[in-house]
Amino acid sequence: MKLCLASRNAGKRREAEEILGPLGYALLTLEEAGVGSEVEFPEEGDTFEENAVSKARALQALVGGWCLADDSGLAVDALGGAPGVRSARYAASMDRAEARDRANTQKLLRELSCVASPHRTARFVCVVALVGPSDQCLLARGECLGEIIDAPRGHNGFGYDPVFVPAGYTQTMAELSSDEKNRISHRGQALRALARELRRRKIMASDAGE
Repeated sequence: MKLCLASRNAGKRREAEEILGPLGYALLTLEEAGVGSEVEFPEEGDTFEENAVSKARALQALVGGWCLADDSGLAVDALGGAPGVRSARYAASMDRAEARDRANTQKLLRELSCVASPHRTARFVCVVALVGPSDQCLLARGECLGEIIDAPRGHNGFGYDPVFVPAGYTQTMAELSSDEKNRISHRGQALRALARELRRRKIMASDAGE
């Protein structure tokens, strides 16, 4: 069964398909589903769950069928969970992703400049929402625990990856191989939790219909 993903990122599609494919789902990006580049999905909720459900329902209203969306971000304990749902726009709104990532990371490090290492704990959070044509809605959450270091390291990543060291590692997310990063990522954990819930409820693609 085809399942539309609220993303234009082919890497996200591959990761989701690796996990949900064995259940019979074939993932489509927005382009593959015929959704134009002018279509955007606002993230106006106060929680990752609200944003993921909002995006999935907005996409479902456009294309019908079953739709999957996620919302993710970084939550730093010493900052009361910030940047949280505002992770992508923490510092400012910029068109270029590279400039936005750099500005966000610099602001984060400034906010933590007086916080000692033992208190720089953080977590990457991802919530995925799967909605169906009969108002079905399944949610799953994944987290990757770690801490924020005081200067960026590594180039194999984006966003806050260069300043986030996962628990049990000495490398930042941006220093890990893609395979290792995907293995421990918050998005992968959320997708695997969703797959477990689909199996638990015995909702396979063949049961969901086209």
